[in-house]
Amino acid sequence: MKKILVLHTGGTIAMSKNDQGAVTPTDQNPLMAFDQLSTADYTVTAQSVFNLPSSHITPDHMLTLSQTIQQALTTDVAGIVITHGTDTLEETAYFLDLVLDTPVPVVLTGAMRSSNEVGSDGLHNLQAAIATAAADAAIGQGVLVALNDEIHAARYVTKTHTTNVATFQTPLTGPLGILVAGQPQFFQQLLTTTACPISKLVPNVYLLKAYAGMDATLFNAINLPTTHGLVIEAPGAGNLPPETVPAIQALLAQHIPVVLVSRCINGVAAPIYGDIGGGRQLAELGVIFCQGLNGQKARVKLQVAVSAGLQAAALQTFMQNANS
Repeated sequence: MKKILVLHTGGTIAMSKNDQGAVTPTDQNPLMAFDQLSTADYTVTAQSVFNLPSSHITPDHMLTLSQTIQQALTTDVAGIVITHGTDTLEETAYFLDLVLDTPVPVVLTGAMRSSNEVGSDGLHNLQAAIATAAADAAIGQGVLVALNDEIHAARYVTKTHTTNVATFQTPLTGPLGILVAGQPQFFQQLLTTTACPISKLVPNVYLLKAYAGMDATLFNAINLPTTHGLVIEAPGAGNLPPETVPAIQALLAQHIPVVLVSRCINGVAAPIYGDIGGGRQLAELGVIFCQGLNGQKARVKLQVAVSAGLQAAALQTFMQNANS
Protein backbone atom coordinates (compact mmCIF):
# COMPACT_ATOMS: atom_id res chain seq x y z
CA MET A 1 0.00 0.00 0.00
CA LYS A 2 1.33 3.42 -0.95
CA LYS A 3 2.17 5.99 1.70
CA ILE A 4 1.25 9.62 0.97
CA LEU A 5 2.62 12.45 3.10
CA VAL A 6 0.69 15.71 3.37
CA LEU A 7 2.70 18.78 4.36
CA HIS A 8 0.56 21.70 5.56
CA THR A 9 1.86 25.27 5.24
CA GLY A 10 -1.28 27.33 5.93
CA GLY A 11 -3.29 29.60 3.66
CA THR A 12 -7.03 29.89 3.09
CA ILE A 13 -7.36 26.12 3.08
CA ALA A 14 -6.31 26.22 6.76
CA MET A 15 -8.31 29.33 7.73
CA SER A 16 -11.82 30.02 9.01
CA LYS A 17 -14.19 32.95 8.70
CA ASN A 18 -14.74 34.69 12.06
CA ASP A 19 -17.87 36.40 13.41
CA GLN A 20 -16.86 39.68 11.75
CA GLY A 21 -16.62 38.01 8.34
CA ALA A 22 -12.82 38.13 8.13
CA VAL A 23 -10.96 35.02 6.99
CA THR A 24 -8.15 34.43 9.48
CA PRO A 25 -5.65 31.73 10.46
CA THR A 26 -6.61 29.32 13.23
CA ASP A 27 -4.42 27.98 16.02
CA GLN A 28 -4.87 24.45 14.68
CA ASN A 29 -5.04 23.61 10.99
CA PRO A 30 -8.59 22.21 10.55
CA LEU A 31 -7.38 19.77 7.91
CA MET A 32 -5.20 18.02 10.50
CA ALA A 33 -8.42 16.69 12.03
CA PHE A 34 -9.45 14.70 8.97
CA ASP A 35 -8.67 11.02 9.32
CA GLN A 36 -10.79 9.68 6.46
CA LEU A 37 -8.34 10.54 3.68
CA SER A 38 -6.74 7.09 3.52
CA THR A 39 -8.22 4.54 1.11
CA ALA A 40 -7.72 0.90 0.24
CA ASP A 41 -4.92 1.99 -2.10
CA TYR A 42 -2.94 4.37 0.09
CA THR A 43 -2.47 5.58 3.65
CA VAL A 44 -2.17 9.28 4.42
CA THR A 45 -0.15 10.95 7.15
CA ALA A 46 0.11 14.69 7.76
CA GLN A 47 2.68 17.11 9.11
CA SER A 48 2.40 20.85 9.76
CA VAL A 49 5.46 22.69 8.44
CA PHE A 50 4.10 26.25 8.68
CA ASN A 51 0.73 27.85 9.34
CA LEU A 52 1.11 31.05 7.35
CA PRO A 53 -1.00 33.14 4.98
CA SER A 54 0.52 32.75 1.53
CA SER A 55 1.45 36.44 1.39
CA HIS A 56 3.78 35.73 4.33
CA ILE A 57 5.66 32.97 2.52
CA THR A 58 9.24 33.90 1.59
CA PRO A 59 11.90 32.16 -0.51
CA ASP A 60 13.47 31.01 2.75
CA HIS A 61 10.22 29.21 3.60
CA MET A 62 10.32 27.62 0.14
CA LEU A 63 13.87 26.43 0.76
CA THR A 64 12.88 24.98 4.15
CA LEU A 65 9.96 23.19 2.51
CA SER A 66 12.26 21.71 -0.14
CA GLN A 67 14.57 20.44 2.58
CA THR A 68 11.61 18.90 4.42
CA ILE A 69 10.64 17.11 1.22
CA GLN A 70 14.21 15.88 0.68
CA GLN A 71 14.15 14.42 4.18
CA ALA A 72 10.81 12.73 3.49
CA LEU A 73 12.24 11.19 0.34
CA THR A 74 14.68 9.19 2.48
CA THR A 75 11.68 7.19 3.75
CA ASP A 76 9.29 4.92 1.84
CA VAL A 77 6.86 7.72 0.98
CA ALA A 78 5.28 7.25 -2.48
CA GLY A 79 3.89 10.76 -2.95
CA ILE A 80 3.88 14.16 -1.30
CA VAL A 81 1.05 16.69 -1.13
CA ILE A 82 1.52 20.29 0.03
CA THR A 83 -1.35 22.51 1.11
CA HIS A 84 -0.59 26.17 0.52
CA GLY A 85 -2.21 29.58 0.26
CA THR A 86 -3.15 30.39 -3.31
CA ASP A 87 -1.63 33.88 -3.59
CA THR A 88 1.95 32.59 -3.85
CA LEU A 89 1.26 28.91 -4.48
CA GLU A 90 2.55 29.09 -8.04
CA GLU A 91 5.87 30.54 -6.88
CA THR A 92 6.43 27.88 -4.23
CA ALA A 93 5.40 25.17 -6.69
CA TYR A 94 7.81 26.41 -9.34
CA PHE A 95 10.63 26.85 -6.82
CA LEU A 96 10.21 23.20 -5.81
CA ASP A 97 10.05 22.18 -9.46
CA LEU A 98 13.40 23.88 -10.06
CA VAL A 99 15.33 22.55 -7.09
CA LEU A 100 13.92 19.05 -6.50
CA ASP A 101 14.94 15.88 -8.28
CA THR A 102 12.26 13.62 -6.87
CA PRO A 103 11.34 10.05 -7.86
CA VAL A 104 7.83 10.50 -6.42
CA PRO A 105 5.04 12.92 -7.34
CA VAL A 106 4.87 16.24 -5.49
CA VAL A 107 1.49 17.97 -5.73
CA LEU A 108 0.44 21.35 -4.34
CA THR A 109 -3.13 22.33 -3.60
CA GLY A 110 -5.08 25.03 -1.79
CA ALA A 111 -8.52 26.55 -1.48
CA MET A 112 -10.35 29.70 -2.46
CA ARG A 113 -12.89 29.37 0.36
CA SER A 114 -12.01 28.89 4.00
CA SER A 115 -12.89 25.75 5.92
CA ASN A 116 -16.20 26.99 7.39
CA GLU A 117 -17.55 28.86 4.36
CA VAL A 118 -20.47 27.57 2.30
CA GLY A 119 -19.05 25.63 -0.64
CA SER A 120 -15.60 25.28 0.92
CA ASP A 121 -13.32 23.66 -1.65
CA GLY A 122 -10.38 22.78 0.57
CA LEU A 123 -11.16 19.17 1.46
CA HIS A 124 -12.19 18.31 -2.09
CA ASN A 125 -8.96 19.81 -3.47
CA LEU A 126 -6.93 17.97 -0.86
CA GLN A 127 -8.52 14.64 -1.77
CA ALA A 128 -7.86 15.34 -5.46
CA ALA A 129 -4.23 16.21 -4.77
CA ILE A 130 -3.72 13.03 -2.74
CA ALA A 131 -5.22 10.91 -5.53
CA THR A 132 -2.92 12.65 -8.00
CA ALA A 133 0.17 12.09 -5.84
CA ALA A 134 -0.74 8.40 -5.57
CA ALA A 135 -1.12 7.94 -9.34
CA ASP A 136 1.65 6.18 -11.25
CA ALA A 137 0.96 8.51 -14.21
CA ALA A 138 2.05 11.49 -12.09
CA ILE A 139 5.60 10.15 -11.78
CA GLY A 140 8.04 12.14 -13.89
CA GLN A 141 5.60 15.01 -14.50
CA GLY A 142 7.49 17.51 -12.37
CA VAL A 143 5.86 19.30 -9.47
CA LEU A 144 2.11 19.52 -10.04
CA VAL A 145 -0.74 21.75 -8.90
CA ALA A 146 -4.18 20.17 -8.43
CA LEU A 147 -7.23 22.36 -7.82
CA ASN A 148 -10.82 22.42 -9.05
CA ASP A 149 -10.47 18.95 -10.60
CA GLU A 150 -7.63 20.05 -12.90
CA ILE A 151 -3.96 19.06 -12.83
CA HIS A 152 -1.44 21.68 -13.93
CA ALA A 153 2.33 21.80 -14.32
CA ALA A 154 3.93 24.03 -11.67
CA ARG A 155 6.12 25.42 -14.44
CA TYR A 156 3.27 27.14 -16.27
CA VAL A 157 0.21 27.42 -14.01
CA THR A 158 -0.85 30.82 -12.67
CA LYS A 159 -3.60 32.29 -10.52
CA THR A 160 -5.95 34.17 -12.84
CA HIS A 161 -8.87 35.26 -10.63
CA THR A 162 -8.93 36.81 -7.17
CA THR A 163 -11.81 34.73 -5.74
CA ASN A 164 -13.13 32.18 -8.26
CA VAL A 165 -12.55 28.50 -7.43
CA ALA A 166 -11.43 28.00 -11.06
CA THR A 167 -8.65 30.54 -10.60
CA PHE A 168 -5.66 28.33 -11.50
CA GLN A 169 -5.11 28.11 -15.23
CA THR A 170 -2.33 27.34 -17.70
CA PRO A 171 -2.98 29.96 -20.40
CA LEU A 172 -0.39 28.84 -22.95
CA THR A 173 -0.91 25.08 -23.06
CA GLY A 174 -3.81 24.14 -20.79
CA PRO A 175 -3.78 21.61 -17.94
CA LEU A 176 -1.88 18.34 -18.06
CA GLY A 177 -4.94 16.41 -16.93
CA ILE A 178 -8.20 16.37 -15.03
CA LEU A 179 -9.81 14.41 -12.24
CA VAL A 180 -12.82 12.29 -13.13
CA ALA A 181 -14.83 10.94 -10.20
CA GLY A 182 -11.80 11.70 -8.04
CA GLN A 183 -9.34 9.83 -10.25
CA PRO A 184 -6.57 11.61 -12.21
CA GLN A 185 -6.37 11.28 -15.97
CA PHE A 186 -3.41 12.80 -17.84
CA PHE A 187 -3.66 13.99 -21.43
CA GLN A 188 -0.28 15.70 -21.81
CA GLN A 189 3.29 14.81 -20.87
CA LEU A 190 5.56 17.47 -19.38
CA LEU A 191 9.04 17.73 -20.86
CA THR A 192 11.56 16.62 -18.25
CA THR A 193 14.44 18.82 -17.14
CA THR A 194 17.45 18.68 -14.86
CA ALA A 195 16.99 19.95 -11.30
CA CYS A 196 19.09 22.82 -9.97
CA PRO A 197 19.57 22.01 -6.27
CA ILE A 198 20.64 24.77 -3.89
CA SER A 199 21.49 24.89 -0.19
CA LYS A 200 21.18 28.64 0.34
CA LEU A 201 19.45 31.62 -1.24
CA VAL A 202 21.02 34.79 -2.58
CA PRO A 203 18.81 37.79 -1.67
CA ASN A 204 17.80 40.94 -3.56
CA VAL A 205 16.54 39.66 -6.88
CA TYR A 206 13.90 42.14 -7.99
CA LEU A 207 10.85 42.28 -10.24
CA LEU A 208 9.62 45.39 -12.04
CA LYS A 209 6.57 45.73 -14.27
CA ALA A 210 6.98 48.15 -17.14
CA TYR A 211 4.31 50.66 -18.10
CA ALA A 212 3.72 53.39 -20.64
CA GLY A 213 5.96 56.38 -19.94
CA MET A 214 8.21 54.52 -17.50
CA ASP A 215 11.53 56.27 -16.88
CA ALA A 216 14.81 55.30 -15.25
CA THR A 217 13.86 56.09 -11.64
CA LEU A 218 13.09 52.57 -10.40
CA PHE A 219 15.96 51.01 -12.31
CA ASN A 220 18.41 53.52 -10.81
CA ALA A 221 17.02 52.86 -7.33
CA ILE A 222 17.98 49.19 -7.45
CA ASN A 223 21.40 49.72 -9.02
CA LEU A 224 23.15 48.80 -5.77
CA PRO A 225 26.12 46.58 -4.85
CA THR A 226 23.67 44.29 -3.01
CA THR A 227 21.46 43.68 -6.06
CA HIS A 228 21.83 40.21 -7.56
CA GLY A 229 19.35 40.34 -10.40
CA LEU A 230 16.35 41.98 -12.02
CA VAL A 231 13.36 40.61 -13.92
CA ILE A 232 11.30 43.01 -16.04
CA GLU A 233 7.75 42.32 -17.17
CA ALA A 234 7.70 44.20 -20.46
CA PRO A 235 4.76 45.06 -22.71
CA GLY A 236 4.01 42.99 -25.78
CA ALA A 237 6.77 40.80 -27.16
CA GLY A 238 9.31 42.51 -24.91
CA ASN A 239 9.82 46.22 -25.48
CA LEU A 240 10.53 49.06 -23.08
CA PRO A 241 10.20 52.86 -23.12
CA PRO A 242 13.40 54.44 -24.46
CA GLU A 243 13.96 56.40 -21.23
CA THR A 244 14.70 53.12 -19.41
CA VAL A 245 17.53 52.00 -21.69
CA PRO A 246 20.45 53.96 -20.15
CA ALA A 247 19.53 52.69 -16.67
CA ILE A 248 19.38 49.11 -17.92
CA GLN A 249 22.78 49.55 -19.53
CA ALA A 250 24.11 50.79 -16.18
CA LEU A 251 22.76 47.68 -14.42
CA LEU A 252 24.37 45.40 -16.98
CA ALA A 253 27.64 47.30 -16.63
CA GLN A 254 27.61 46.32 -12.94
CA HIS A 255 27.23 42.65 -13.99
CA ILE A 256 23.69 42.54 -12.60
CA PRO A 257 21.73 40.04 -14.73
CA VAL A 258 18.62 41.54 -16.30
CA VAL A 259 15.93 39.13 -17.46
CA LEU A 260 12.91 40.09 -19.55
CA VAL A 261 9.49 38.42 -19.87
CA SER A 262 6.24 39.59 -21.39
CA ARG A 263 3.51 40.97 -19.17
CA CYS A 264 0.94 39.39 -21.53
CA ILE A 265 -0.91 36.37 -20.21
CA ASN A 266 -0.33 34.47 -23.47
CA GLY A 267 2.61 34.23 -25.84
CA VAL A 268 6.31 34.66 -25.15
CA ALA A 269 8.84 37.48 -25.17
CA ALA A 270 11.11 37.60 -28.23
CA PRO A 271 13.67 40.10 -29.57
CA ILE A 272 11.68 41.28 -32.59
CA TYR A 273 11.57 45.08 -32.66
CA GLY A 274 14.65 47.11 -33.52
CA ASP A 275 13.68 50.59 -32.25
CA ILE A 276 15.18 52.23 -29.14
CA GLY A 277 14.01 50.09 -26.23
CA GLY A 278 12.83 47.42 -28.65
CA GLY A 279 13.46 43.78 -27.87
CA ARG A 280 16.23 43.37 -30.42
CA GLN A 281 18.21 46.28 -28.99
CA LEU A 282 17.70 45.00 -25.44
CA ALA A 283 18.97 41.55 -26.41
CA GLU A 284 22.04 43.09 -28.07
CA LEU A 285 22.77 44.97 -24.84
CA GLY A 286 22.76 41.70 -22.90
CA VAL A 287 19.21 41.46 -21.56
CA ILE A 288 18.20 37.79 -21.27
CA PHE A 289 14.84 36.82 -22.76
CA CYS A 290 13.01 34.21 -20.70
CA GLN A 291 10.16 32.44 -22.47
CA GLY A 292 7.06 30.75 -21.10
CA LEU A 293 7.19 32.26 -17.61
CA ASN A 294 5.42 35.16 -15.97
CA GLY A 295 7.33 37.74 -13.97
CA GLN A 296 7.01 36.13 -10.55
CA LYS A 297 8.20 32.76 -11.79
CA ALA A 298 11.06 34.24 -13.79
CA ARG A 299 12.17 35.98 -10.59
CA VAL A 300 12.09 32.65 -8.73
CA LYS A 301 14.11 31.06 -11.53
CA LEU A 302 16.67 33.86 -11.56
CA GLN A 303 17.07 33.68 -7.77
CA VAL A 304 17.64 29.94 -7.95
CA ALA A 305 20.14 30.41 -10.79
CA VAL A 306 22.28 33.01 -9.03
CA SER A 307 22.01 31.05 -5.76
CA ALA A 308 23.44 28.05 -7.63
CA GLY A 309 26.35 30.21 -8.78
CA LEU A 310 25.41 30.34 -12.45
CA GLN A 311 27.01 33.21 -14.34
CA ALA A 312 27.45 34.56 -17.86
CA ALA A 313 26.70 31.98 -20.57
CA ALA A 314 25.55 29.31 -18.10
CA LEU A 315 23.07 31.72 -16.54
CA GLN A 316 21.80 32.81 -19.93
CA THR A 317 21.32 29.23 -21.10
CA PHE A 318 19.44 28.30 -17.93
CA MET A 319 17.14 31.32 -18.10
CA GLN A 320 16.45 30.95 -21.82
CA ASN A 321 15.56 27.28 -21.59
CA ALA A 322 11.78 27.31 -21.88
CA ASN A 323 11.52 23.73 -20.62
CA SER A 324 12.99 24.36 -17.18
